[in-house]
Amino acid sequence: MQCKRSGYLSTNEKVWNKIMADMVNHPKHYTSDPSGVECIDITRHRNYNIGNAIKYLWRAGLKNEDKHIEDLKKAIFYISDEIKRIEGNYRGAQKEDQES
Repeated sequence: MQCKRSGYLSTNEKVWNKIMADMVNHPKHYTSDPSGVECIDITRHRNYNIGNAIKYLWRAGLKNEDKHIEDLKKAIFYISDEIKRIEGNYRGAQKEDQES
């Protein structure tokens, strides 16, 4: 929202915009680790499954305490999926093999 007269944002609007940007770009459940490292700085260097497993372990109980166990189960899912991929028991890998 902009002030009609000047076209500038009010102080409250600037603060709100900063809070919203932080919630999107740097949510607390990914930046509150005591190491000071942000989760994405680690996960962007991993494959999809490993990155997601790290993400769910990282935020377990932080984003929503009621979903602590659910986050841990999601991490297990991605770890199991990665093991299947490596072992060749992955449906996506089987499709690729059939197409070649």
